[in-house]
Amino acid sequence: MIRNPYRPLEKKLGYRFSRRRHLETALTHRSFRFESSDVASDNQRLEFLGDAALGLLSGAYLFEKFPDFQEGDLTRVRSQLTNTKTLARIAASIDLGQYLRLGRGEQQSGGQHRSSNLSDCLEAVIGGAFVDGGLRAVKKIFQKLFAPEIEAAVKDIWGENPKGALQEMSQRRWKASPRYRTVKEEGPAHERVFTVEALINGQVVGTGLGPNKREAEMDAARQAMLGMGK
Repeated sequence: MIRNPYRPLEKKLGYRFSRRRHLETALTHRSFRFESSDVASDNQRLEFLGDAALGLLSGAYLFEKFPDFQEGDLTRVRSQLTNTKTLARIAASIDLGQYLRLGRGEQQSGGQHRSSNLSDCLEAVIGGAFVDGGLRAVKKIFQKLFAPEIEAAVKDIWGENPKGALQEMSQRRWKASPRYRTVKEEGPAHERVFTVEALINGQVVGTGLGPNKREAEMDAARQAMLGMGK
């Protein structure tokens, strides 16, 4: 029986390829193809397909998870979730670089760690999964690698103003403004921890912690916004 050298990677992806050649092509950088006369294709076409599949899956997931988000909110979160920085970080977390098939020059220059190579390769792997097993295969990878990133992506788009985001959504949905209530202060004077609740129409929608009331209110607003996606 021929050993599958990509089995550890498939476990991290959450999907096992039926036809290994699709994964192998996804891992093949153009520099490797240029130097190998017996290699007919690289991962550029699969990268294109993977980008489209990932956009569709992330859009559908966010549409279902955040029914109160408008088009602009959904677009910003999707962009945060699928940009080069996030893709490269996810790729590095599963050691994708060690499986990249690179040409000698690209390998020697550290191409296996280059963000652009990692992000492109991850998209190509997603494209390869689509060719191998359709949208169901891509969903498995999305659930394993991207769904856990949603909370961080949502927090990133709010930046320093989660209270403003909650205010906007609360006005849009309920025609009401949120208010904040400090329910607990703990710890010594130099290490105080405040617990604050965010309320809309008298209902607690989020609870936050912080070293002062301002930080605790911001955390409560973040938790409220995330709770609206559950």
